[in-house]
Amino acid sequence: MNAGRTIFSQLMDFLPHDHFHQCVQRHNGNHKIKTFSCLDQYLCMAFAQLTGRESLRDIEACLRTFGSRLYHAGFRCKRISRNTLANANQIRPWEIYADFAQTLIATATKLYADTDLGFDLDNTIYALDSTTIDLCLSLFPWATFRRTKSAIKMHTLLNLKGSIPEFIHVSEGSVHDVNILDDLPILPTAIYLLDRGYLDFDRLFTVHQAGAFFVTRAKSNTCCQRIYSHPIDKSTGLVCDQAIRLTNFYAAKDYPDQLRRVRYNDPETSKRLVFLTNLFNIPALTIAMLYRARWQVELFFKWIKQHLRIKRFFGTTVNAVKTQIWIAVSVYVLVAIVKKQLAPERNLYTLLQILSLSLFEKMPISQAFSQTEHITQNYQNDNHLPLFNL
Repeated sequence: MNAGRTIFSQLMDFLPHDHFHQCVQRHNGNHKIKTFSCLDQYLCMAFAQLTGRESLRDIEACLRTFGSRLYHAGFRCKRISRNTLANANQIRPWEIYADFAQTLIATATKLYADTDLGFDLDNTIYALDSTTIDLCLSLFPWATFRRTKSAIKMHTLLNLKGSIPEFIHVSEGSVHDVNILDDLPILPTAIYLLDRGYLDFDRLFTVHQAGAFFVTRAKSNTCCQRIYSHPIDKSTGLVCDQAIRLTNFYAAKDYPDQLRRVRYNDPETSKRLVFLTNLFNIPALTIAMLYRARWQVELFFKWIKQHLRIKRFFGTTVNAVKTQIWIAVSVYVLVAIVKKQLAPERNLYTLLQILSLSLFEKMPISQAFSQTEHITQNYQNDNHLPLFNL
């Protein structure tokens, strides 16, 4: 079935092309386009992400070496020009690729829905955080951050089942993290793991009223009154498990209901952590373990910055930057989908290495994944993202 087809072409078969064309039509992406379609643009940028290209010139040079094989990889343009690609990134709506990434995200979320996180909970568990990407002030003046440099923030809501980024918002670096809670889609019964940057009692009460749950860390100046205490096993590291009510005038006005406060001595860091949550029906130790799982979003950011092209951009406009980020996200999720269906025992890094070295080889993609035992070093470091080793 796949004889004579490149691995890149087979990989692109996993894309829902009908949904892609719907996204293009919705945003009128191919209006007055004759040769270099939105699909060609997507394939070029996906190739750049998978192979780690450094610039538009690099993309152009690499794709030209494949000559007639580009057609068999899915490209319908006769030649790739860096100027044409740069122009497409600059003017074609980035929303096309954001919408398409959401389609892939929905597919991946269903595939990883049965993943066991080790918690005896039926709730969907999310980790919310942001990462800052530094930019040059003279090239990206629109990305306001500090007086001497520009930056953007990538706010991400990560579904811990499969490490799938279900919500992403790209903003200027000057936007405070807590403001993203206003745009966050709240799923009833879901659990949101937040760091102290999101501690805003008015917004947290909105999450509470929506029927969702949160776990966050308290600030040192959080004033409260203990209502009652639950018995704890101090050998587990727990210090106290209390029901509290906020006593600060404005905080109590913003969050009038009871909260749960859990103090925990982390044996790994020897730090005493204080958690606030509206979860009252699970063990206190589970609260601490849930917050520890929030670290997965930090590993997600570290991983995509190391292995995908989202730190160096091929264009300097808002549209070009967001286009590149959303295509990078879609490629990440696409490889996660392929991994789940073809190579569940492989880690994501190994799959990307296999793909980067063999995209235009003509062999079944499943054979490429199964025969290549060690493309690169085996990552066993705890700081390396254990994505999809599930």
